[in-house]
Amino acid sequence: LQQTGPVLQMPVPSSYNDVGEDVSLRDHVGVVWYDRRFFVPSWWGTSGQRVWLRFSSVHYATEVFINGKSVMYHEIGHLPFEAEITDFVSFNSSNLLTVVVDNTLLSDTVPQGAIKSVYVGPNKIRQEQQYTFDFYNYAGIHRTVFLYSTPQVYIDDVIVNTDIQGHTGFVVYNVTQKGAVSDKVLCLIQLFDKNGTQVTAFNECAGLLEIGNANFWWPYLMHPNPGYLYTLKASLIGPQGETLDTYSQKIGIRTVTWSNTTIYLNEKPLYLKGFGMHEDSDLRGKGWDPVLWVKNFNLIKWLGANAFRTSHYPYAEEIYQLADEYGIMIIDECPSVDTDGFSDTLLAKHKQSLTELIRRDKNHPSVIMWSISNEPRSANKLADRYFGEVVRHVKSMDLSRPVTIAISAGASTDKSGRHLDVISFNRYNGWYANPGQTAQITNNVVEEATNWHRIHNKPVIMTEYGADTIAGLHLYPEYIWSEEYQCLLISEHFKAFDLLRKAGFFAGEFIWNFADFKTPQSITRVGGNKKGIFTRSRQPKAAAHHLRSRYHALATADYGVVLPETTYYISDSQPAKHEEL
Repeated sequence: LQQTGPVLQMPVPSSYNDVGEDVSLRDHVGVVWYDRRFFVPSWWGTSGQRVWLRFSSVHYATEVFINGKSVMYHEIGHLPFEAEITDFVSFNSSNLLTVVVDNTLLSDTVPQGAIKSVYVGPNKIRQEQQYTFDFYNYAGIHRTVFLYSTPQVYIDDVIVNTDIQGHTGFVVYNVTQKGAVSDKVLCLIQLFDKNGTQVTAFNECAGLLEIGNANFWWPYLMHPNPGYLYTLKASLIGPQGETLDTYSQKIGIRTVTWSNTTIYLNEKPLYLKGFGMHEDSDLRGKGWDPVLWVKNFNLIKWLGANAFRTSHYPYAEEIYQLADEYGIMIIDECPSVDTDGFSDTLLAKHKQSLTELIRRDKNHPSVIMWSISNEPRSANKLADRYFGEVVRHVKSMDLSRPVTIAISAGASTDKSGRHLDVISFNRYNGWYANPGQTAQITNNVVEEATNWHRIHNKPVIMTEYGADTIAGLHLYPEYIWSEEYQCLLISEHFKAFDLLRKAGFFAGEFIWNFADFKTPQSITRVGGNKKGIFTRSRQPKAAAHHLRSRYHALATADYGVVLPETTYYISDSQPAKHEEL
């Protein structure tokens, strides 16, 4: 690329938008090019290894070249893709990797968008990306890139499903292999506990493992030992007893089931309490940031939350691994947001995004539900057939988890709810509806949730509610944009949630949002969306402390958790003593 003109040094992983000092880079629409040189270990060639290149996420469309030859193309951001590049690399000299990234969103991309040509002067037109969703369309190589090798015969996939009966755990597994497979290649399956002790083993590529007195996977604050993980190690054994390939997968033994009122984990009723989130941070944009996400999980635990939704796209794989270990449940959402038009081309890409998502995340115990869209235009009559097709596609791959949509349409006009297992709805009483007015929030939320259940006879979750809040703005009596108003608004929702919990069909509450995040420029957005209970730098607003008290109180009510100290010392409430006259 240096031969074509000036280039920018660009860290990977990161979004490219906020790295420079030029508005044309931040708001760029279209193609950018990356390149770098790399070496392949010579022994990979002499030992006959296959060479692979894997991208964990590039947004949005990508074509990859090795030494000038195209090796793969992928469309849809937030999901991994890979190709074998053995025949394209040199083992004796450096190789040139070139990656073309296009962030353009159109009516048939997932998510959707449109391009507007803006006149900026004589014979000069600027391309402007337009979209209706409320987060910034960051672009670039967002996650880790792996160069790795496998033997000629290798493990292609491991599928795990678990069940429980009393204190016994069951692991149903299927290991698939590729290459010149023969009957002489066998499998060795070993299961290890958290201490590395082998619990059981089996010599078939598909089978059932039984674990007596098993440690089940439990969510945070629902059990004294949350997030318990076993390690399933699969090995391919050759004709001479040699190990050809191995793959280790951490798994949790747990079940998810549901009725027309309740979601159950390990046969215990679940009440989800959490938030919608975003992959978003200063400078890095949507780039994978391990420091930020360890901080996020520490804050999630501090709050007493037990779940979050990956609004509005799949997150980095490392985040799910952390959730598995911490015992935090995930509603896993595909990149379909504000879906409109419902064309067959869009449907095919929508289904493909879910194929890739489920293939990637199917073995994570933290993933308890699939969300197939956020706020689609589901009052459109075409949404009925469209989402029926999408749900059937998901069910063809996974029957072990419920399917939902975060719906913004009203209960009486929505066409998608009848296809779902769980009804999730977003509503901004006191903000977009009747801003500054909180008196009717409780009644409105109770009435709407009740209507959803009455129409569909399914569990109901509120997946979004909240108010934009400027950190440090204090106004009393409560006034919109102030920290006091955010606390008042969520308190009125808490009243509704408590009434709904007593009704028996309400399964969870998710505030919007965990932290402030960047959006397109708008006169309604002061430096981005400010509905976070934390700032973008992860400092708490008053609502974070208020929500913490709420979530810990729920954990005490539901599971007997001892409440932590949530306030500074005030008094021992004992009267002062003085001598009597």
